[in-house]
Amino acid sequence: MLSKKTQYALQALSYMVGKGTDAPILIAEIADEKKIPLKFLENILLELKKAGFLDSKKGKHGGYFFAIAPQKIKLSAIFRAIEGPIALLPCVSLNFYQKCETCNEKKCGINKVMVEVRDNTLAILDKRTVSDLIAM
Repeated sequence: MLSKKTQYALQALSYMVGKGTDAPILIAEIADEKKIPLKFLENILLELKKAGFLDSKKGKHGGYFFAIAPQKIKLSAIFRAIEGPIALLPCVSLNFYQKCETCNEKKCGINKVMVEVRDNTLAILDKRTVSDLIAM
């Protein structure tokens, strides 16, 4: 299940894409339009900025804007920046792998099913971009 944090991140990004502008967008505007708690949204957008997806401008006409074109930002990258691993188990994660202490991965049926889940999920998230959040 997606965390509220990831849901809010995707909602904020979809709102920004939907505005269709390169101009900075106020955090308060996004929070109000998407009904996201302001302080929570501030932290989320800061994380997305640190990850290089967004940038910000201070001052009267300040706010957040895309540092990378939304059609170039894969949803898999957003998920990893906010959630961490896409895989449901650490033993099947591509970027956050950790060996399970209690099983033999070569003989574990759970591992094999979760690899398939990861691969199918990743295939979808890798071909979709932030722009697709409003195009569907």
